[in-house]
Amino acid sequence: MPTFTASDGTRLAYHLRGAGEPLAVLPGGPMRASAYLGDLGGLTAHRRLALLDLRGTGDSAAAPDPAAYRCDRMVEDVEVWRAHMGLTHMDLLAHSAGAALAMLYAARHPHRIRRLALITPNPSALGLRTTPDDRLAAAELRAHEPWFADAFPAFRAWLAGDADFDDVFLPFFHGRWDDTARAHTEAEPEQTNDEAAERYFADGAFSPAATRAALAGLTAPVLVYAGELDGGPRPGLARSAAQAFPHAEVTVQPGAGHYPWLDDPERFRGDVLAFLGRPVPPAAPSADQPV
Repeated sequence: MPTFTASDGTRLAYHLRGAGEPLAVLPGGPMRASAYLGDLGGLTAHRRLALLDLRGTGDSAAAPDPAAYRCDRMVEDVEVWRAHMGLTHMDLLAHSAGAALAMLYAARHPHRIRRLALITPNPSALGLRTTPDDRLAAAELRAHEPWFADAFPAFRAWLAGDADFDDVFLPFFHGRWDDTARAHTEAEPEQTNDEAAERYFADGAFSPAATRAALAGLTAPVLVYAGELDGGPRPGLARSAAQAFPHAEVTVQPGAGHYPWLDDPERFRGDVLAFLGRPVPPAAPSADQPV
């Protein structure tokens, strides 16, 4: 397990899996250890994944100052990590809340991005938000599922602030509620730093107008990847997020929830590899050395 030292002295860890050209990966959660990403639907057979454990998660040390868990405060961690790996430019994939961090990184260091893949991204950095109505509309697509009758009222009450989180509605976050999805959700509590997660989206983390202005100059191609059944973001919100990038494309995986590599690994792997395999525009960074 390789490690490096952040600018404030915090020891951060990342995990290398697979073989081939490197693909840097930022986890979501927020603040969930990168272990939950697994092999990302078999991408390890084609690319060497470098999966970062954000400070205070997984094998990375806790931040000396809890305020350093705020999303924008970790942009420098990503830049130090890139330099540590010896990459002049990098292909970067980010999931969920990690996509907010990736957007801030791309806005601050656009010349370091070769390709950017945002998987079921949280678009808060762009001033866009998933609403309770979005989540309920996506949930209603699952009315035919045998667990829906028990799950939907509890989900609606939680979104309204009238009830606590209930495991009964966890199936809404997955396209397929099977043993794989159950194991994935059961691992989440031990993999997540709850204190850090509460600070990730703290006030001041985002300046959407400035971020959008910076991203308007990003020459790298961007993939915004949504799940058909995901409530956060729904495909429409993913398309709105894609408009912030000059060279973006949107892919919606049929039947997928918030973790599309679990719902249909072959489809997810094929879509992501197709994007990563396309040539970059002449103005974008070219291929780089492996980690």
